[in-house]
Amino acid sequence: MKYRYTRYTGDDLEGIDLEELVSKLSELLLASGFGSASGDVDDPFSENDDDQRSEQSLQDAILDALLNDGLLSDEAISRLLGDPADADQQSQLEALIQRIIEQMAQQGYITRHPDLDAERRQREGAGADDGTEPPMRFEMTDKGLDFLGYRALRDLLGSVGHSSVGRHDTRDLATGVEASGAPKTYEFGDTLNLDASATILNAVKRMGPGALSGPSIDVQYDDLMVAQGEYQSACATVLMLDCSHSMILYGEDRFTPAKGVTLALANLIRHQYPGDTLRVVLFHDSAEEIPLRQLARVRVGPYYTNTREGLRLARRILERQQRDMRQIVMITDGKPSALTRPDGRIYRNAFGLDPWVISETFAEVANCRKAGILINTFMLARDHDLVSFVKRVASISHGKAYFTTPHTLGRYVLMDYLDKKTKTVH
Repeated sequence: MKYRYTRYTGDDLEGIDLEELVSKLSELLLASGFGSASGDVDDPFSENDDDQRSEQSLQDAILDALLNDGLLSDEAISRLLGDPADADQQSQLEALIQRIIEQMAQQGYITRHPDLDAERRQREGAGADDGTEPPMRFEMTDKGLDFLGYRALRDLLGSVGHSSVGRHDTRDLATGVEASGAPKTYEFGDTLNLDASATILNAVKRMGPGALSGPSIDVQYDDLMVAQGEYQSACATVLMLDCSHSMILYGEDRFTPAKGVTLALANLIRHQYPGDTLRVVLFHDSAEEIPLRQLARVRVGPYYTNTREGLRLARRILERQQRDMRQIVMITDGKPSALTRPDGRIYRNAFGLDPWVISETFAEVANCRKAGILINTFMLARDHDLVSFVKRVASISHGKAYFTTPHTLGRYVLMDYLDKKTKTVH
């Protein structure tokens, strides 16, 4: 479904641009567990002890955006803050934030629902119902995800000077609708996109000097010429996201930017490449495909990285896709450290590049190549062993290897998607 976005200009919200505010809140709305005191290391969809979806966290983030991100004029901020000791001023600011949250829900960016676990803990602690309102939680909606993807795409493409994009061009020519190449002789099976001028010219040349003196020009089969247009291919993509625990370790959140890139790529495909497809696969101790609408609530979970299982699942998905091009975009920051045994049990080894794990992973890369599937890897770490591993994957699959950071990941992924079909060896 496509959504149309307009600026909200209601006076009751002090002229706040709600879309700009939602964009500023993207890190919270796509939170992946970075900075959380605890989390479920077995389930990337777990919400246990997750305060990043509480309405209080949303209120705090909105307050920070209003005060520090230029969404309000200095005059409006001064009027809202007033005297810090004045309780009425504080309640006025809180009321504004509450109206913003209600407006976000009303316009379909989020949904709100009671936090039943927090309410139960609250009642157990108080011993009885004291009449207070139950804590609330929020979730992103499909419209909210689509909007964040739209803003991420606009920001990423704008930063590299691309104001508009179209379908994927290739080096090949075909008899399509848009004529941009030299005409060619019509052959059986070509699209009958006749080049009238070239066809008539062929007939005149064949008939000789008397062709124009007669009542008509006799056009025959051999005279037919068709216009050529640039052949534009369709692409099936599986985006593999590493959600192992290392994606939020070492003082850096690498997973939330990766989710933002996925949403931007999905928005690009939906609006500019309607013939293309995008599927999302998470890999950790194991691997599973997820619907795009569930991406916002995915958190990092299990500790290990089962790259082979992720590639295997992605290959099976792509083998069912009838497209000219099929590719895997893999975003990761760690070495393969897990393997699914034939009996379904998981073999784990977090220390070093286990020879068995690596050899089985390379074997799956080779299977992808045999199936005609390209693998482009975006590595978010620079360890020597990881660099060697990624280069080997690129060599086996005839794909590309990018060594990037969370800050530049989006530009690399989108520019590769836009340019890859002119760079692929035909």
